[in-house]
Amino acid sequence: MLYQIYRLYYRGQRIWQAVMKNLLEKGMDKAEQALLSGCSAGGLTSFLHCDNFKELLPKTAKVKCLGDAGFFIDAPDISGFYHIRSYFNEVVTLQGSAKHLPLGCTSRMYSSQCFFPQYMLPYINTPLFVLNAAYDSWQIKNILVPSEADPGRYWQLCKLDIENCSSRQLEIMQGYRNGMLRALTLVKNSTSGGMFINSCYAHCQTEMQDLWHSPNSPRLYSKTIAETVADWFFNRTVVKEIDCPYPCDSTCHNRVFTDEDYD
Repeated sequence: MLYQIYRLYYRGQRIWQAVMKNLLEKGMDKAEQALLSGCSAGGLTSFLHCDNFKELLPKTAKVKCLGDAGFFIDAPDISGFYHIRSYFNEVVTLQGSAKHLPLGCTSRMYSSQCFFPQYMLPYINTPLFVLNAAYDSWQIKNILVPSEADPGRYWQLCKLDIENCSSRQLEIMQGYRNGMLRALTLVKNSTSGGMFINSCYAHCQTEMQDLWHSPNSPRLYSKTIAETVADWFFNRTVVKEIDCPYPCDSTCHNRVFTDEDYD
């Protein structure tokens, strides 16, 4: 891409290939167990690369993938416009991502739609785990209430802190949660998939030990995220954990933002 006098190169796929080559040369080619994970855009990418990751490893290895806060849903904003569709279309077009999306999906719908996990996951064969807050703070800000849909900034205080939300705003957010649960039907019905969907106002819950596994970590059915993922990875039990609606979960670490975070 040429921008003024600078040339910008999008080489994410080459970076992925180079990193995998390096890890395989350092011994990952003998791996017996492997878990590919990422958070936010990295969580989405964990889904995208999952089958390729499995193909690179020994056929006898146990290989699974985890997407943390990467289950971005195809949903309208508060004005009824699908702002996120335009956003994802720009990403796919700008970065030339279409050729790396599942062919089974892109042969049936627009490439940008296949960037949404709910449309992409049916074409991924490797076991997947979806970890997501039902009131994902990034999705509330950028999918449900992008700035274009709220020019009067009526949602600003709510987006900063879920405790500031009015009863009507919480009702709309409950509708968003319901939409996410519907989009997760495939994972819920999958024999190999797992999920941990808590009712927190958060985005990314694997990066910090305090959230992943500690005495005050978020929990569902008395288990931390780490314990739940381990149960799924080692096939100890079926893991399809879905929280009750906000504000029932006292273990949440709900994010509180400042105006600077949203400017």
